[in-house]
Amino acid sequence: MSMQPADKTDADDRLRQVPFDVEAEQALLGAILINNDAFERVASFLAPEHFHEPLHQRIFEAIGRVVRKGQLASPVTLRPFFSLDAAMKEVGGADYLAEIVRHSPSVINAADYGRMIFDLAQRRELIRVGEDIVNVAYDPPIDLSPAEQIEEAEKQLYQIAEKSRFGGGFRSFKSAVTGAIEVAERAYQSPSHITGVPTGFFDLDNLLGGLQKSDLIILAARPGMGKTSFATNLAFHAAREWMRTGGEAGARVAFFSLEMSAEQLATRILAEQAEVSGSKIRRGKIEERDMQSLIRVSTELEQLPLFIDDTGGLSIAQVAARCRRLKRAGGLGMIVVDYLQLLTGTSSKKSENRVQEVTEITKGLKTLAKELAVPLIALSQLSRSVDARDDKRPVLADLRESGSIEQDADIVMFIFREAYYLETKEPSMDDPVEYQKWREKMDRIHGLSDILVEKHRHGPTAKITLRFEKQFTRFFDLAREDALPAQNG
Repeated sequence: MSMQPADKTDADDRLRQVPFDVEAEQALLGAILINNDAFERVASFLAPEHFHEPLHQRIFEAIGRVVRKGQLASPVTLRPFFSLDAAMKEVGGADYLAEIVRHSPSVINAADYGRMIFDLAQRRELIRVGEDIVNVAYDPPIDLSPAEQIEEAEKQLYQIAEKSRFGGGFRSFKSAVTGAIEVAERAYQSPSHITGVPTGFFDLDNLLGGLQKSDLIILAARPGMGKTSFATNLAFHAAREWMRTGGEAGARVAFFSLEMSAEQLATRILAEQAEVSGSKIRRGKIEERDMQSLIRVSTELEQLPLFIDDTGGLSIAQVAARCRRLKRAGGLGMIVVDYLQLLTGTSSKKSENRVQEVTEITKGLKTLAKELAVPLIALSQLSRSVDARDDKRPVLADLRESGSIEQDADIVMFIFREAYYLETKEPSMDDPVEYQKWREKMDRIHGLSDILVEKHRHGPTAKITLRFEKQFTRFFDLAREDALPAQNG
């Protein structure tokens, strides 16, 4: 039995054929018509458009319609669907259905034929994308730059790669519950009992359960609060845990530093971990002991899976393309963007107002976090209205262009150091009473930083107090009473 594809011509014989296998398509359809259980084996990843022959697409679609109604799909029950089908008449009418059943191999092989058809469809899709790239490169639209074409091509290739995992589509609740139990079991068996990427801070991990996949986490603060320092602390800890555990915990991290160079960011991390003042490094006031510490730490950090992109003025599309590329190349478990307001939207939106552009950016970041199934931390500025208030503690309304940021975020955290503001209010020593009150309060709050979790889609909000070493730009857990050694009374 043979069947020529509907679009075959003499000219095609002289050209390379796109990859397809009509006999595999016939074999699968015949197997399904013999035993409809075979349909369920392939329906999770195979769709009508994956068949090359248009008639086979219509047959598979008709089978699906019948089976999903709980009815039997057979050559007899499918006849009414094809009584007026011209293509079916060309190959012998409805008897074609009976013919493919007679020539079908074992039903056991149905899934293998399904994957073969799927793989060939993927190859045809690659050819289509390749042809599009060539054609657009030869005759590009006036407003399309080569960089934008590359980004679009990467996006299409990534989508093809993701589809090749035979995933997607609806999942039964039983499947979802099983997955949830597996997550809980991993957390139960883990020494830290958390389900996401660990932050390195006990109380924060206890509140959030780690940084969760697909979450958009906004980290906001006024200048001088230490938001970049906190972000580098989170990124470093995630990358170090990934390296220490061989990928069992932590994450490979992509860090987009839109304001600071890669060298400046690396200097910060070196200073944090070696506990050498960053200002001493910049001014060259380093002692022998400091240098030895920096060399020791730098040797430890060389293999850290922390990838820094310091390109300025990136668009949300460029960030997405680079993250997809990194994930395909070696894996990606967390993204940090420092900071959100330095990203740009698409060229078509640049003429619109800034609020609309930020809306596009935040929605794009949330979509990227979900697409790559990684936590995405985006740093954000706060409006100057904070400084004008007596109470400097930030609230959600202080987010610049706050509507979309607050709406799209799963978690919003603020960094607030009261000592930063109190330092500017030092009274004159001519008033010893007021000065003493100020001094006592400074002693209480000096070196403390509050992490205010003001939005938490998956749980409660809270205030978490950490210790901040300004000279090292490093945050630490406060000593907890339950972690202190027992005192003999």
